[in-house]
Amino acid sequence: MKKIVIAFHSGYGHTKRQAEAVAAGFTCSASQSGDKLNALQQLAVFAAQHGMLWVSLGLLPGNNSSTGSVQDLNRLGSYLGAMAQANADQGSDAMLQSDLDTAAHLGRRVAEQLQRLAA
Repeated sequence: MKKIVIAFHSGYGHTKRQAEAVAAGFTCSASQSGDKLNALQQLAVFAAQHGMLWVSLGLLPGNNSSTGSVQDLNRLGSYLGAMAQANADQGSDAMLQSDLDTAAHLGRRVAEQLQRLAA
């Protein structure tokens, strides 16, 4: 699987270098819950501390009705960012396609916001 990871923590406290930059979050854990919301909240707080603009997922929850499926986008029901789950013994290469598609949706949403800001 091709991977793109962008992680930032300045280690220098609150700076203005990232002010008005765009941020978004994606997290994956082995458990269905796995404290993913806490991870996204922490990323959003870090972004806010640096004056960054946070982009949410912008999708309604999937897989939350009798007609839902694990193949639905946003199957884990996040609003703040993209969440994925992969079994501990299989690792990130075993993420469901729906989780990867949800992450791709977030990436497109970030790109759209960047285009709006540049206009």
